[in-house]
Amino acid sequence: MPISEPTAVFSIRDDRDMEIKQAVLQVYRALEEKGYNPINQLVGYILSEDPTYITTYKNARAIIRRIDRDDLLQALLEYNPRNFEQRIIVELRLVRLAAALLTGAALGVAGLLLQTVIRNPLGEPHILGLNAGASLAVVATSALGLSLGAFPAARPLTAACGAALLFGGVMALASAGRGGATPLRITLCGVALSAFASAVTAAILILDEQTLLAMRTWLAGDLAGLNWSTLQTALVPALIGLGVALLIAPRLNVLALGDKVALGLGVNLVQTRLLGLLAIALLCGAAVAVAGPIGFVGLVVPHVVRRLVTEDIRLALPLAAPVGALALVLADIAARTLVAPQELATGAMTALVGAPLFIFIAARFFK
Repeated sequence: MPISEPTAVFSIRDDRDMEIKQAVLQVYRALEEKGYNPINQLVGYILSEDPTYITTYKNARAIIRRIDRDDLLQALLEYNPRNFEQRIIVELRLVRLAAALLTGAALGVAGLLLQTVIRNPLGEPHILGLNAGASLAVVATSALGLSLGAFPAARPLTAACGAALLFGGVMALASAGRGGATPLRITLCGVALSAFASAVTAAILILDEQTLLAMRTWLAGDLAGLNWSTLQTALVPALIGLGVALLIAPRLNVLALGDKVALGLGVNLVQTRLLGLLAIALLCGAAVAVAGPIGFVGLVVPHVVRRLVTEDIRLALPLAAPVGALALVLADIAARTLVAPQELATGAMTALVGAPLFIFIAARFFK
């Protein structure tokens, strides 16, 4: 039966049957994916000797309150998959927390790397088309029925290829004509191609209702409804991208002094920028594969790290990861609590904070 009110009920006929427990867990996940707060909306599971016990809204709240510090420690140290409370902790809450940490860290490092490589303080994966390219690649392959399930990292690598291709188009378009790739031209070309990619993605979703139903929550940039296998497949590209970024960090410090100085000091500009693009694409692909196109984390984090800690890229890159992770965790908490019992998409919350900051930085940089 559909759940539209917090007072809706389920009838649990055999609360010892694991199939019923799993069914409730699936309903819990489905509610999260649709943007509801499952704590308030889910008619939960409760242990009872009464075979026809009906759990109401208040009982569901009581179940959630029973998940305390002891339950958390027991779930971490002695996980029992047949324990419903422990499954809620491990398969829902910890997954969401880990997804926020991974996605935020990847976007923070990608944003700092992008701003350094193109020497543009407005450089951000969402603004310059990387997220849009990654989303288009994932949606297009899904709509075409290209299944790469045998290859676990297929989705993040597909997203990385899409991000790299579209950003390559942004740089090629910005470099055409006189004057070369100035920060303003890169930003404008990124916004234009990002809008184009988003329009193509929307057209595919309109024509393919099945893909729309499968990806509408993901396209909003949300952390609900994930699982450990998704995070595991995205972790490898993210770690490779971080490793490449740390490898070229000393050269990026020299590159920040200008192309002529970098050439005079023996830095291979083309190789450094290509490696930087590879790292950015892998990081953005991993982030988009997990949570969809979440924007503005890659804009905010680099400015926070540079202003509060250091401008040395060798130190700023590893610091951008925990700062980005913390920023997205806070954004996700705000998205889940500000309009409770409903939930905002995490991407909507980052946009509410990041968009005004983008306008502020653009006004100062281009005045």
